[in-house]
Amino acid sequence: MVQRRMPRPAELLPLLRPAPFVRDATERRLRRAASIADLRGIARRRTPRAVFDYTDGAADGELSLNRARDAWSRVEFTPTVLRDVSAVDLGRDMLGARSALPFAFAPTGFTRMMGTEGEPAVASVAADAGIPYTLSTMGTTTIEEVAEAAPAARRWFQLYLWRDRAFAKDLVQRAAAAGYDTLMLTVDTPVGGNRRRDVHNGLTIPPALTLRTFVDGALHPHWWFDLLTTSPLTFATLERTEGTVADLINRVFDPALTMDDVEWLRGAWPGKLMIKGIQNVADARRVVDAGVDAVLLSNHGGRQLDRAPVPVELVEPTVQEVGDVAEVYVDTGIMHGADVVAAIALGARGALVGRAYLYGLMAGGRAGVAKAVDILTGEITRTMQLIGVTSVDDLRREHARLRPIG
Repeated sequence: MVQRRMPRPAELLPLLRPAPFVRDATERRLRRAASIADLRGIARRRTPRAVFDYTDGAADGELSLNRARDAWSRVEFTPTVLRDVSAVDLGRDMLGARSALPFAFAPTGFTRMMGTEGEPAVASVAADAGIPYTLSTMGTTTIEEVAEAAPAARRWFQLYLWRDRAFAKDLVQRAAAAGYDTLMLTVDTPVGGNRRRDVHNGLTIPPALTLRTFVDGALHPHWWFDLLTTSPLTFATLERTEGTVADLINRVFDPALTMDDVEWLRGAWPGKLMIKGIQNVADARRVVDAGVDAVLLSNHGGRQLDRAPVPVELVEPTVQEVGDVAEVYVDTGIMHGADVVAAIALGARGALVGRAYLYGLMAGGRAGVAKAVDILTGEITRTMQLIGVTSVDDLRREHARLRPIG
């Protein structure tokens, strides 16, 4: 039988100490986030529905995005034990330079809508973390402004080829002059995807103050205050920004993009060239034969073609086909550092993350983006220690596999 007694006051005092009060509201929010999913939850509460859905949503029935996330959940690691994992090297050579972490920030359009600190905040976090940052053609900060805001960041520029090739050439030249070392050509947008959430929410660029958005704004006054008291929200490289995102894509992007354009771009761009939106091995071979340095296996985060191939499932066959002459990267659906570890074990040179840092931006601005990096870094480190690997460069196929469906 348990013998009970009354506790002494001296024994109770250590248990009654209140948690230290954090004065900064942003820090208070972020300290409760232990995962990217937690940041997503905070972002959902803090931003208007149309803004959150623009980031969170995908095309049509969102099957492509959900399948990608399901595929990451099918990763099974094979741990090795009795290894000294007290020190772990997360560095990785990516397109000619060392990255402190095995992932880069993917290009995201209209970033200042998610948080008014926008692209400069994200780029500065990338600089602090020692990873590449990719500015989108659909960005809300100019090529030069990002370079000025984050001069120490390793900067990549993502390009959509416009119907007006002269304008595209001008963007390429501006990126080179501003010190961007890698050009990422996106090739999976001959037309805009059918993003139903945006249609249902009536999202336009810039956001329109309808009765519905006014009511939503009353629930998110901080977001509207930031929007109305900072510089106008527009695409930095577009002259006309009215309408939906799909309207803009269909108005300015070229559906006649071909391999001739890839070859033209290879001749016009002096740095590293990556092709984003590769979704089969044959296309990977074609662009590599045209002289590109890397392919990014991507279905645009599920935002273009629904029922598209799952990028992570293409990593192994693509590496087998072109991995001896070009680097292979992967994105779409990455929500955990273990996803990054798995991508590299399966053969990818690195991964790109987009929504993960946007959730952080919506949750807490620049501090939220830094929190997303901290979360992913901790997850990558812990995963590697638990599988008995001390260097990202030592990850191999025997460390991970995709469990069969069903």
